[in-house]
Amino acid sequence: MTSAAPTGALLGLPTVDEQLAADLRAGLAEVETGLRAAVESGDPFVTDTSRHLMEAGGKRFRAMLVLLAARFGDPGAREIVPAAVVIELTHLATLYHDDVMDEAALRRGEPSANARWGNTVAILTGDYVFARASELLAGLGPEAVRIQAATYARLVYGQIKETVGPREGDDALAHYLQVVSDKTASLIATSGRFGAMFAGADARTVETITRACEALGTAFQLSDDILDVVSESAESGKTPGTDLREGVLSLPVLHALRSRDPEGERLRTLLSGPLTDDERLLEALSLLRAHPAMDQARTDLRRWADDARAEIVTLPDIPARAAFEALCDFVIDRSG
Repeated sequence: MTSAAPTGALLGLPTVDEQLAADLRAGLAEVETGLRAAVESGDPFVTDTSRHLMEAGGKRFRAMLVLLAARFGDPGAREIVPAAVVIELTHLATLYHDDVMDEAALRRGEPSANARWGNTVAILTGDYVFARASELLAGLGPEAVRIQAATYARLVYGQIKETVGPREGDDALAHYLQVVSDKTASLIATSGRFGAMFAGADARTVETITRACEALGTAFQLSDDILDVVSESAESGKTPGTDLREGVLSLPVLHALRSRDPEGERLRTLLSGPLTDDERLLEALSLLRAHPAMDQARTDLRRWADDARAEIVTLPDIPARAAFEALCDFVIDRSG
């Protein structure tokens, strides 16, 4: 039996088969080389702006899912690494645009592209990165182009829904979960689909992995929502109360606002207004941590992780399945 070994933050997996971990690391190194080559330009300035977020770090989680899903077929298929590069470039392109819309000053601890070069350059850089992803994608065939186009439509649709907010009479929580599904989970689902599809896995396996990754993608976002409230320091990768300060109606906040308990009146009052003042932010954070909304959010998180697990356990019993199952545990455990 092959021993298990921690992979570290690079893969975002808690433990995984030793040989599988080595293979994934090797694959991710190829992806990293491919990412840098993909945005290489004859103009040093364009190369610099395009590599800015790439060099700021990141777990390459979506690329890792492509490589992991490929283990259910031929992981050495020539399309696997280019597909992972396409997925990561697409994700990076959206980050340039997100930072402009959010007026973000930092991304991954570094100055955002818009803070460094201005909104226009940041937007155009995001467009350029996505164009290079599309160029690579064309070499993967018409079916890949169709899938990616549908995925990108969901990404943009989710962003529009988030920007506009729920219409009058809409359920705010249902609206939020739809935004998460489209804006976040869709690309994670396509990561799994591409890996299994290009590895030549059978149609049932491809669809199972796609559904599992969609549920896992939603679970990861909900886990981030909870982590924003419960983390005590930036050591977790999340600065406590960031969503609250920015007025983001995350999962715990939505549950708190839906409650009608008298004890939560002060919290609802705080959440209904700006929390840019440190004193009000810390009070809201303290009250939210103690509110039943946190247990409701954790229940939602577990449900999505369990949905992913229910799909995963039907897959062939190989080390990659155990790694997927470990991700389901990790997404719950990381948020406490």
